[in-house]
Amino acid sequence: MIEREVTGQQKARSARSQKKTAKRGLSIERYFTTAGVDPADEVAWETRTASINGEGGAVIFEQKDVEVPKSWSALATNVVASKYFRGPLGSPTRERSVRQLVTRVVKTIAAWGRKDGYFQAEDDAAAFEADLAHLIYRQKMSFNSPVWFNVGVEEHPQCSACFINSVGDSMDSILKLAHTEGMLFKYGSGAGSNLSRIRSSKERLSGGGEASGPVSFMRGFDAFAGVIKSGGKTRRAAKMVILDADHPDVVEFVTCKADEEKKAWALIEAGYDGGFNVKGGAYDSVFFQNANHSIRVTDAFMRAVVEDREWELRARTDGRALETIRARELMKKVTEAAWFCGDPGMQFDTTVNAWHTCPSSDRINASNPCSEYMFLDDSACNLASLNLMHFRQFDGGFDVEAFGRAVDL
Repeated sequence: MIEREVTGQQKARSARSQKKTAKRGLSIERYFTTAGVDPADEVAWETRTASINGEGGAVIFEQKDVEVPKSWSALATNVVASKYFRGPLGSPTRERSVRQLVTRVVKTIAAWGRKDGYFQAEDDAAAFEADLAHLIYRQKMSFNSPVWFNVGVEEHPQCSACFINSVGDSMDSILKLAHTEGMLFKYGSGAGSNLSRIRSSKERLSGGGEASGPVSFMRGFDAFAGVIKSGGKTRRAAKMVILDADHPDVVEFVTCKADEEKKAWALIEAGYDGGFNVKGGAYDSVFFQNANHSIRVTDAFMRAVVEDREWELRARTDGRALETIRARELMKKVTEAAWFCGDPGMQFDTTVNAWHTCPSSDRINASNPCSEYMFLDDSACNLASLNLMHFRQFDGGFDVEAFGRAVDL
């Protein structure tokens, strides 16, 4: 009798557990489209020539008979055709229509959802697919570049745009970072790293020699970024390098890009081409042209600047003070270099970590190339865009419901 009661309780618990863990899938209420109607058929289309001219007027890209929605601008046409269409230019396999591009991406994503049981029923999958296509055709939203580059092309596509990579104080870690960045650049993503864990050029190696320091390794990273075109296209790789204000090589870091700028100016005066992306030109012949540089400062450093106090630069190996400089003098070098060439920028470490949304995970040490993504080392984010202007109403109001539906989707 007792055994039968226990068995019954176990069955009841098992049934409740299965009910809790049963996959129901998402129910997608169709909002922007009509069942049975292809959202592409609700758009007016036309064919155009996508063309981009260089500085001297020479045509550097051209594709004829490109099919785009009539409402799209010439700029949108040129960007899509030159950057996102897949296939060799001039070949029969080359994409030529925005329909092909959107279909490739949206149907691939929807197919993943169907395969992995994300949808409650086929009607939900169809609603998701159609509404997502509508948002893109109408330019209400757009994915980041890696999605357009890779989804529906690569078996395991790289979809995130912004990566933050860690690097340690060893040759193995430094070379792994170079490999990681190279592969990210290849598939169209950007990457940022804080190099402050690398020992300075003022410290000794374990074998007794002198360390090269992070600025020396930055030359190699910069060269790789320059030759690996983003997403296999003509776009430059996007890269950020960061150094903490108390690193012994911080002065060299702060001034290195401005020093290279002076070399470029001298080459231009000597007759070298001053344009960007010019093989053998002035800027192609100097370092640090493929990355944004940022110095990472704390509230303690900024107070030292305000009070004109001394600032200690500390060894990466054991933390001891290797050198003392005037904080205000370092700040002066930062401002002069930024005025001269635009870099370095400044990242305020204390504030960034005070506003950290996941402080129990780890501290924030770095950002992506444009600094709008600040999070943990060895993480990535998938940026996309919603165009608020396309949610305006005829009376000047804002369509809150449609915007909310787009965000949910």
